[in-house]
Amino acid sequence: MDYLRDVSPESELIVVNDGSTDATSLIARKVLETAKTETRLLENFPNRGKGAAVRSGLLAAQKPIGLFSDADLSTPLTETLKIIGPIAGGEVDIAFGSRALDRGLIGQHQPWRREQAGRIFNLFVRLAIGLPFWDTQCGFKAFRLDVCRPILEAARIDGFAFDVELLYLAQRAGLRIRE
Repeated sequence: MDYLRDVSPESELIVVNDGSTDATSLIARKVLETAKTETRLLENFPNRGKGAAVRSGLLAAQKPIGLFSDADLSTPLTETLKIIGPIAGGEVDIAFGSRALDRGLIGQHQPWRREQAGRIFNLFVRLAIGLPFWDTQCGFKAFRLDVCRPILEAARIDGFAFDVELLYLAQRAGLRIRE
């Protein structure tokens, strides 16, 4: 939160608890109370899946650019400006990180088998769906919300493949996307 406040003090931070029955909400509430930036905690009950959680957070956002990051911070938050910069500059509508472009930037690696499964999945997506991206599943994406809101509202996949659906819908709508 300190990084967010220092880099973009006008930001809002939205945490979505997707039906956790542990102490996630309590911990998030306590942490958000100390934040020096605008914050909100959204609760999804019951658990609806990562796609539903991400969509609810982005649709609740009130700023022009919405970014989501996986909670494990596998992409360091210090990479934020690299993906919001092209959106803020009007170059693209969606920008996202890619573990395929520079693996040295991965802050927290997944287990080897999971990383390999992700690579196979992305190859399948490239071949079967025709998306030209190498890492559709990277949990670090930013959206220009004025043009992306209709796509977020139209999306239906609540599980892990929601990223593919969003990118597919965005590509069909002619939005500018950069990996």
